[in-house]
Amino acid sequence: MCTNPTQKPVRKSRFSVKRGVIPPSSQILLIHPDQWEKLVEVACLNRPLGGGAKYAFVKHLGGSGDGGRDVEARLVPALSAGQWDLFQGKHYDHALTPTDVFKELVKFFKHLAAKTYPEPRYYYLCAPRGVGNDLHNLLAKPNEFKQRLLDAWKAERTGLQGRAAELTQELESLVTAFDFRNIVECQTRDILEWHALDRKAHFELFGIEGERGDDPLAPTAPEVREHVYIEELRKVYAEVCGMSLTLDELMSSDSCGEHFQSHRVLFYCAEGLKTFSRDTYGEAEFDALLNMVLTGIGPKVKSPRHRTGLDRLEAGTSGAEQLVVSDSVLAPKLRPGDLPGTCHHLVNQKRLKWVK
Repeated sequence: MCTNPTQKPVRKSRFSVKRGVIPPSSQILLIHPDQWEKLVEVACLNRPLGGGAKYAFVKHLGGSGDGGRDVEARLVPALSAGQWDLFQGKHYDHALTPTDVFKELVKFFKHLAAKTYPEPRYYYLCAPRGVGNDLHNLLAKPNEFKQRLLDAWKAERTGLQGRAAELTQELESLVTAFDFRNIVECQTRDILEWHALDRKAHFELFGIEGERGDDPLAPTAPEVREHVYIEELRKVYAEVCGMSLTLDELMSSDSCGEHFQSHRVLFYCAEGLKTFSRDTYGEAEFDALLNMVLTGIGPKVKSPRHRTGLDRLEAGTSGAEQLVVSDSVLAPKLRPGDLPGTCHHLVNQKRLKWVK
């Protein structure tokens, strides 16, 4: 388990794996090693460190010249001793063995000696298939782990053939002083859990949609983001009442208050869909849905038979409710108030009006 100063709260997954979809834990066995390193980077960007904190800086290095650190994750903006974590990603067709890891540790200690970077807080081993039994046992016995690395280096065993000459006295002293308790396995399930916190990246990589959460409730007092569509509704009610109503008067009106509040609820239904869409697909899909709705209700709202803004409002929202938008990737996630609510989002964008 990755070291974390606070215990992780148990929470229900916000993702669902549908029939026929290969779960991420299986998909990662098939991805390219570069994709695995990128996945680890995204996971680090989202890793909760306790108290709402996250890493101050995360960068995927990888490739030649990476100094043995595929991902560098800093606790503070500057690269300082004990204030950053090194993530070493290894995507092999087997669980990690001492042979796999010893050569990486040789590289790591040589770069420490060369002052390529300061000593990290933790050295994390990240592999889709985890670490094998032999390496697992070594990780549990840090002093034995250290001695076995030094012995293998001197004897040119365990993947270190021809490298004994590199172990200078200075380098051996550095290895001896290093706390091998700080070399730990980063569990694949933790990496995937952190990666899933970026729902858009998780969907793009694995094709698994997040569950849509509860829609926000309409607050008692309208918010700034509601201003444009509410002003258009006030014009509608001014026609109905024969006089302009302040917002307070409208909200307390016996004839119009409940109707007004019901449309605020619709706005927030669509707001919930907008948030889900943004977190899963980015901004484009909700915008595409708005375009579909505007095209679909346009003839109804603009019909010459309508005489009042209320006629157009009811034609628009009821028309939106009847639309079939199966081409939208959001279609399976739609709830009853979503499409009528998008009308108010269109008004907010000043692409739709009720009162001429």
